[in-house]
Amino acid sequence: MRVLIVGGGAREHALGWKLLADDRSLEIISAPGNPGLAALGRCEPIAATDITALAALARREEVAFTIVGPEGPLDEGLVDHFRANGLPVFGPSQAAARIETSKRFAKELMLKAGVPTASARTFTNVAAATAEAERLGAPVVIKASGLAAGKGVVVASSLAEAREAIASMLEGNVFGAAGHEVLVEEFMTGEEISVFAITDGTHILPMIAAQDHKRVGEGDTGPNTGGMGSYAPVSISTSAVARDSVERVFLPTLAALRAAGSTFTGLLYAGLMLTRDGPKVVEFNCRFGDPETETLLPLMASGLLEPLRAVANGDSIAGAPPIEWRPGAAVTTVVAAEGYPGPVRSGDLISLPSDDRDVIVFHAGTKRNADGALVTAGGRVLAVTARAASLSEAQKLSASHASLVQFAGRQYRRDIGWRDLARQSAGA
Repeated sequence: MRVLIVGGGAREHALGWKLLADDRSLEIISAPGNPGLAALGRCEPIAATDITALAALARREEVAFTIVGPEGPLDEGLVDHFRANGLPVFGPSQAAARIETSKRFAKELMLKAGVPTASARTFTNVAAATAEAERLGAPVVIKASGLAAGKGVVVASSLAEAREAIASMLEGNVFGAAGHEVLVEEFMTGEEISVFAITDGTHILPMIAAQDHKRVGEGDTGPNTGGMGSYAPVSISTSAVARDSVERVFLPTLAALRAAGSTFTGLLYAGLMLTRDGPKVVEFNCRFGDPETETLLPLMASGLLEPLRAVANGDSIAGAPPIEWRPGAAVTTVVAAEGYPGPVRSGDLISLPSDDRDVIVFHAGTKRNADGALVTAGGRVLAVTARAASLSEAQKLSASHASLVQFAGRQYRRDIGWRDLARQSAGA
C-alpha cells in the first residue's frame, strides 16, 4: 500500500516514521519531502501547493490515501480538488480550514456556538484597533487574522507594544495579507496546552495533551517562533480537562462547522488556555501541529494508519478504540538556525550524532547540497525527540542529543518542559 505525505518538515517526517512503524510494508511517497523522509521512502520534487501535480502523482502512483501536513495547501483547496477527483485524502476542505486560516471566522464561530474563548474584535483600521487596545488595557493580545506561520500573535505587555504591533501589521505589512485584518483580544491568564483530535466530522479520537514552547529563549523569553520544542504528557491536563476539551470545545465546534456547511474532517488542533474558569480556546489549527506531532507520535502505542485511512476514505470512526499511549514521557528539542525566528542563512554543513534507540531526530529544514552533504535549509532545522521513563530524564536526553548536533550558528533551548519540572519540584 502506498501513502502520499504532502509537505517537507519535521511534522511530515514524524508522520511518515509513525506510519511505517505501524506497517513496515507501506510505501511512503513524500512531496516535496526532505532527507529524513527520503530515508523512509521516495521523495518527489513537487511543491506542497502544486495541487494539480500532486493529484496527478496520487493518481499515477495509485496511493491508498494522501495526508496533508501544512496548512498552506489546505487553505488553497487541495482537499476539495482531491475529493472532486475521487482521491482519498486526510484533511479538511478549504471552507472548514477557515477554523485556522481566518481567525475572524474562528472567533465568530466559537462565540456563536458558546465555545469558551477570549472576547475579541476585528479591525482593519489602525486608529480603531488602537482605541480597542487602550480600552482593554495591557496586557492585550494582537493577532493577524490570516496565516502567519505561527508567528502572527503578539502578547503586548504594554500599550506602546500593542500600538507598535497594530501598526506593523496593518501599515507595516509585516505579515503581508495575513495581517491586513487584526484581532484585538483580551488577555487570558493561565497555562496553554495543545490538544489534537482525529475526526470524521462528527466523532473524535482525542490525543493526550502536549505543551509547546513558542518563545525563542529559555524561560519563555524573546519573540514568538513556530515552536522551539514540546513535551508530553502535561501534568495539568487532568481527566477533567480532557473531558471539558471534548464536551465544551471539540464537539460543539464540529457541530457548528457542520451547521455552517463546512464539515471538518482530518486533525483538529485546539490551543487551550487553562484558566480559573476552565479551558478556553486560544486558537484552532486545521492540521497536525509542529513540534507537538514529533512529541506525541513516538508516545503513541496504538496505530495511526487505520484512523487516518478511515477518515480519508470518508468512513466513520464511531466505535474506534481509544488511542493507547506508552508509559513515560517524550521531549522534543528544536535545533534552529542562527537568527531564527528572523532571517537565517542556509547551506551550512550539518553533523548528526550517532543513533540512539531512545532518540529520534526528525528533519525540518534540511536538504542535500550538490555534493550530497546534509545542510541547513530553514529556520527550524531539526527536531530531537527523546523518550524516557520520566520527564526529567527525557528532557536531559533530548537536550544532550541536541547539543551533539553541529552546524554554524545553531541554537536550541535546554529547558523544554521546565514548567512541569518546576511543579514536580514544588510537590516533592
